Amino acid sequence: MNPREATRDRRMEVVRLVRSGINRVEALAERLSTSTSTIRRDLSALERTGQLARTYGGATSLAPYQERALAERMSMNTRAKAAIGSVAASLVPPGATIFVDAGSTTAHLIDNLRGSSGLTVVTRGLEIALSLAEEDGIDVIVVGGHLSRNSHGTAGALASDALRRFTFDVSFLGADAVDPRDGVGEPTVEEALTKEQVAQRSSRTAVLADSSKLEARQVPAWATLPTGWTLITDARDKKIVKAFENAGVSVTSVTSQRS
Repeated sequence: MNPREATRDRRMEVVRLVRSGINRVEALAERLSTSTSTIRRDLSALERTGQLARTYGGATSLAPYQERALAERMSMNTRAKAAIGSVAASLVPPGATIFVDAGSTTAHLIDNLRGSSGLTVVTRGLEIALSLAEEDGIDVIVVGGHLSRNSHGTAGALASDALRRFTFDVSFLGADAVDPRDGVGEPTVEEALTKEQVAQRSSRTAVLADSSKLEARQVPAWATLPTGWTLITDARDKKIVKAFENAGVSVTSVTSQRS
């Protein structure tokens, strides 16, 4: 690949990352294994062509937020997600009733629950439910509602009506973005409200998020979480982790190599 093609491909990836919510210069440089000066030149060039708008310290997309399809997300950051799922499973008490969100990271939690007995799993995720369907020791309850084509998760009025009938020992939430004060970022208000309700019905709430979700901000809706929620992540940036801890979030860090 010649230098011009490499630059073109890198800038296409910059646009994709910014549209997904990773829009800070330092974060883009880290993800693309290049220098911050190169990223700044890329952002300036992309602004001139009308693909992005520069902001202080980064850029913003000129296109609406686009949620990735579940199949695509299942192939991303798999080692980090596997490590997060393993640690999350250790929070499940014997005989518990838990909520497991739809998503690619929570799918790795499910991998660590196989063989359990006396466990009740309530979920809004179709893949989550199907993956546990053959587990004799786990009672699986699927929450109905409006189905997301991307996450394959339910939300809305029907989901809300079902969820108010449960209380959970632990809820495990996925996220498109995570913020110390705003909570969990979602592609729709329906999904944000569903996650807020789940957290309110839970004795403990754990958010499972690889480090890329801590860099993302460009999502349209946010779910506020109760004080003292837990974040399980592979993030290594001490400033980011400290920001969560300062906001009263309990951070559990996992060790992994990003795939």
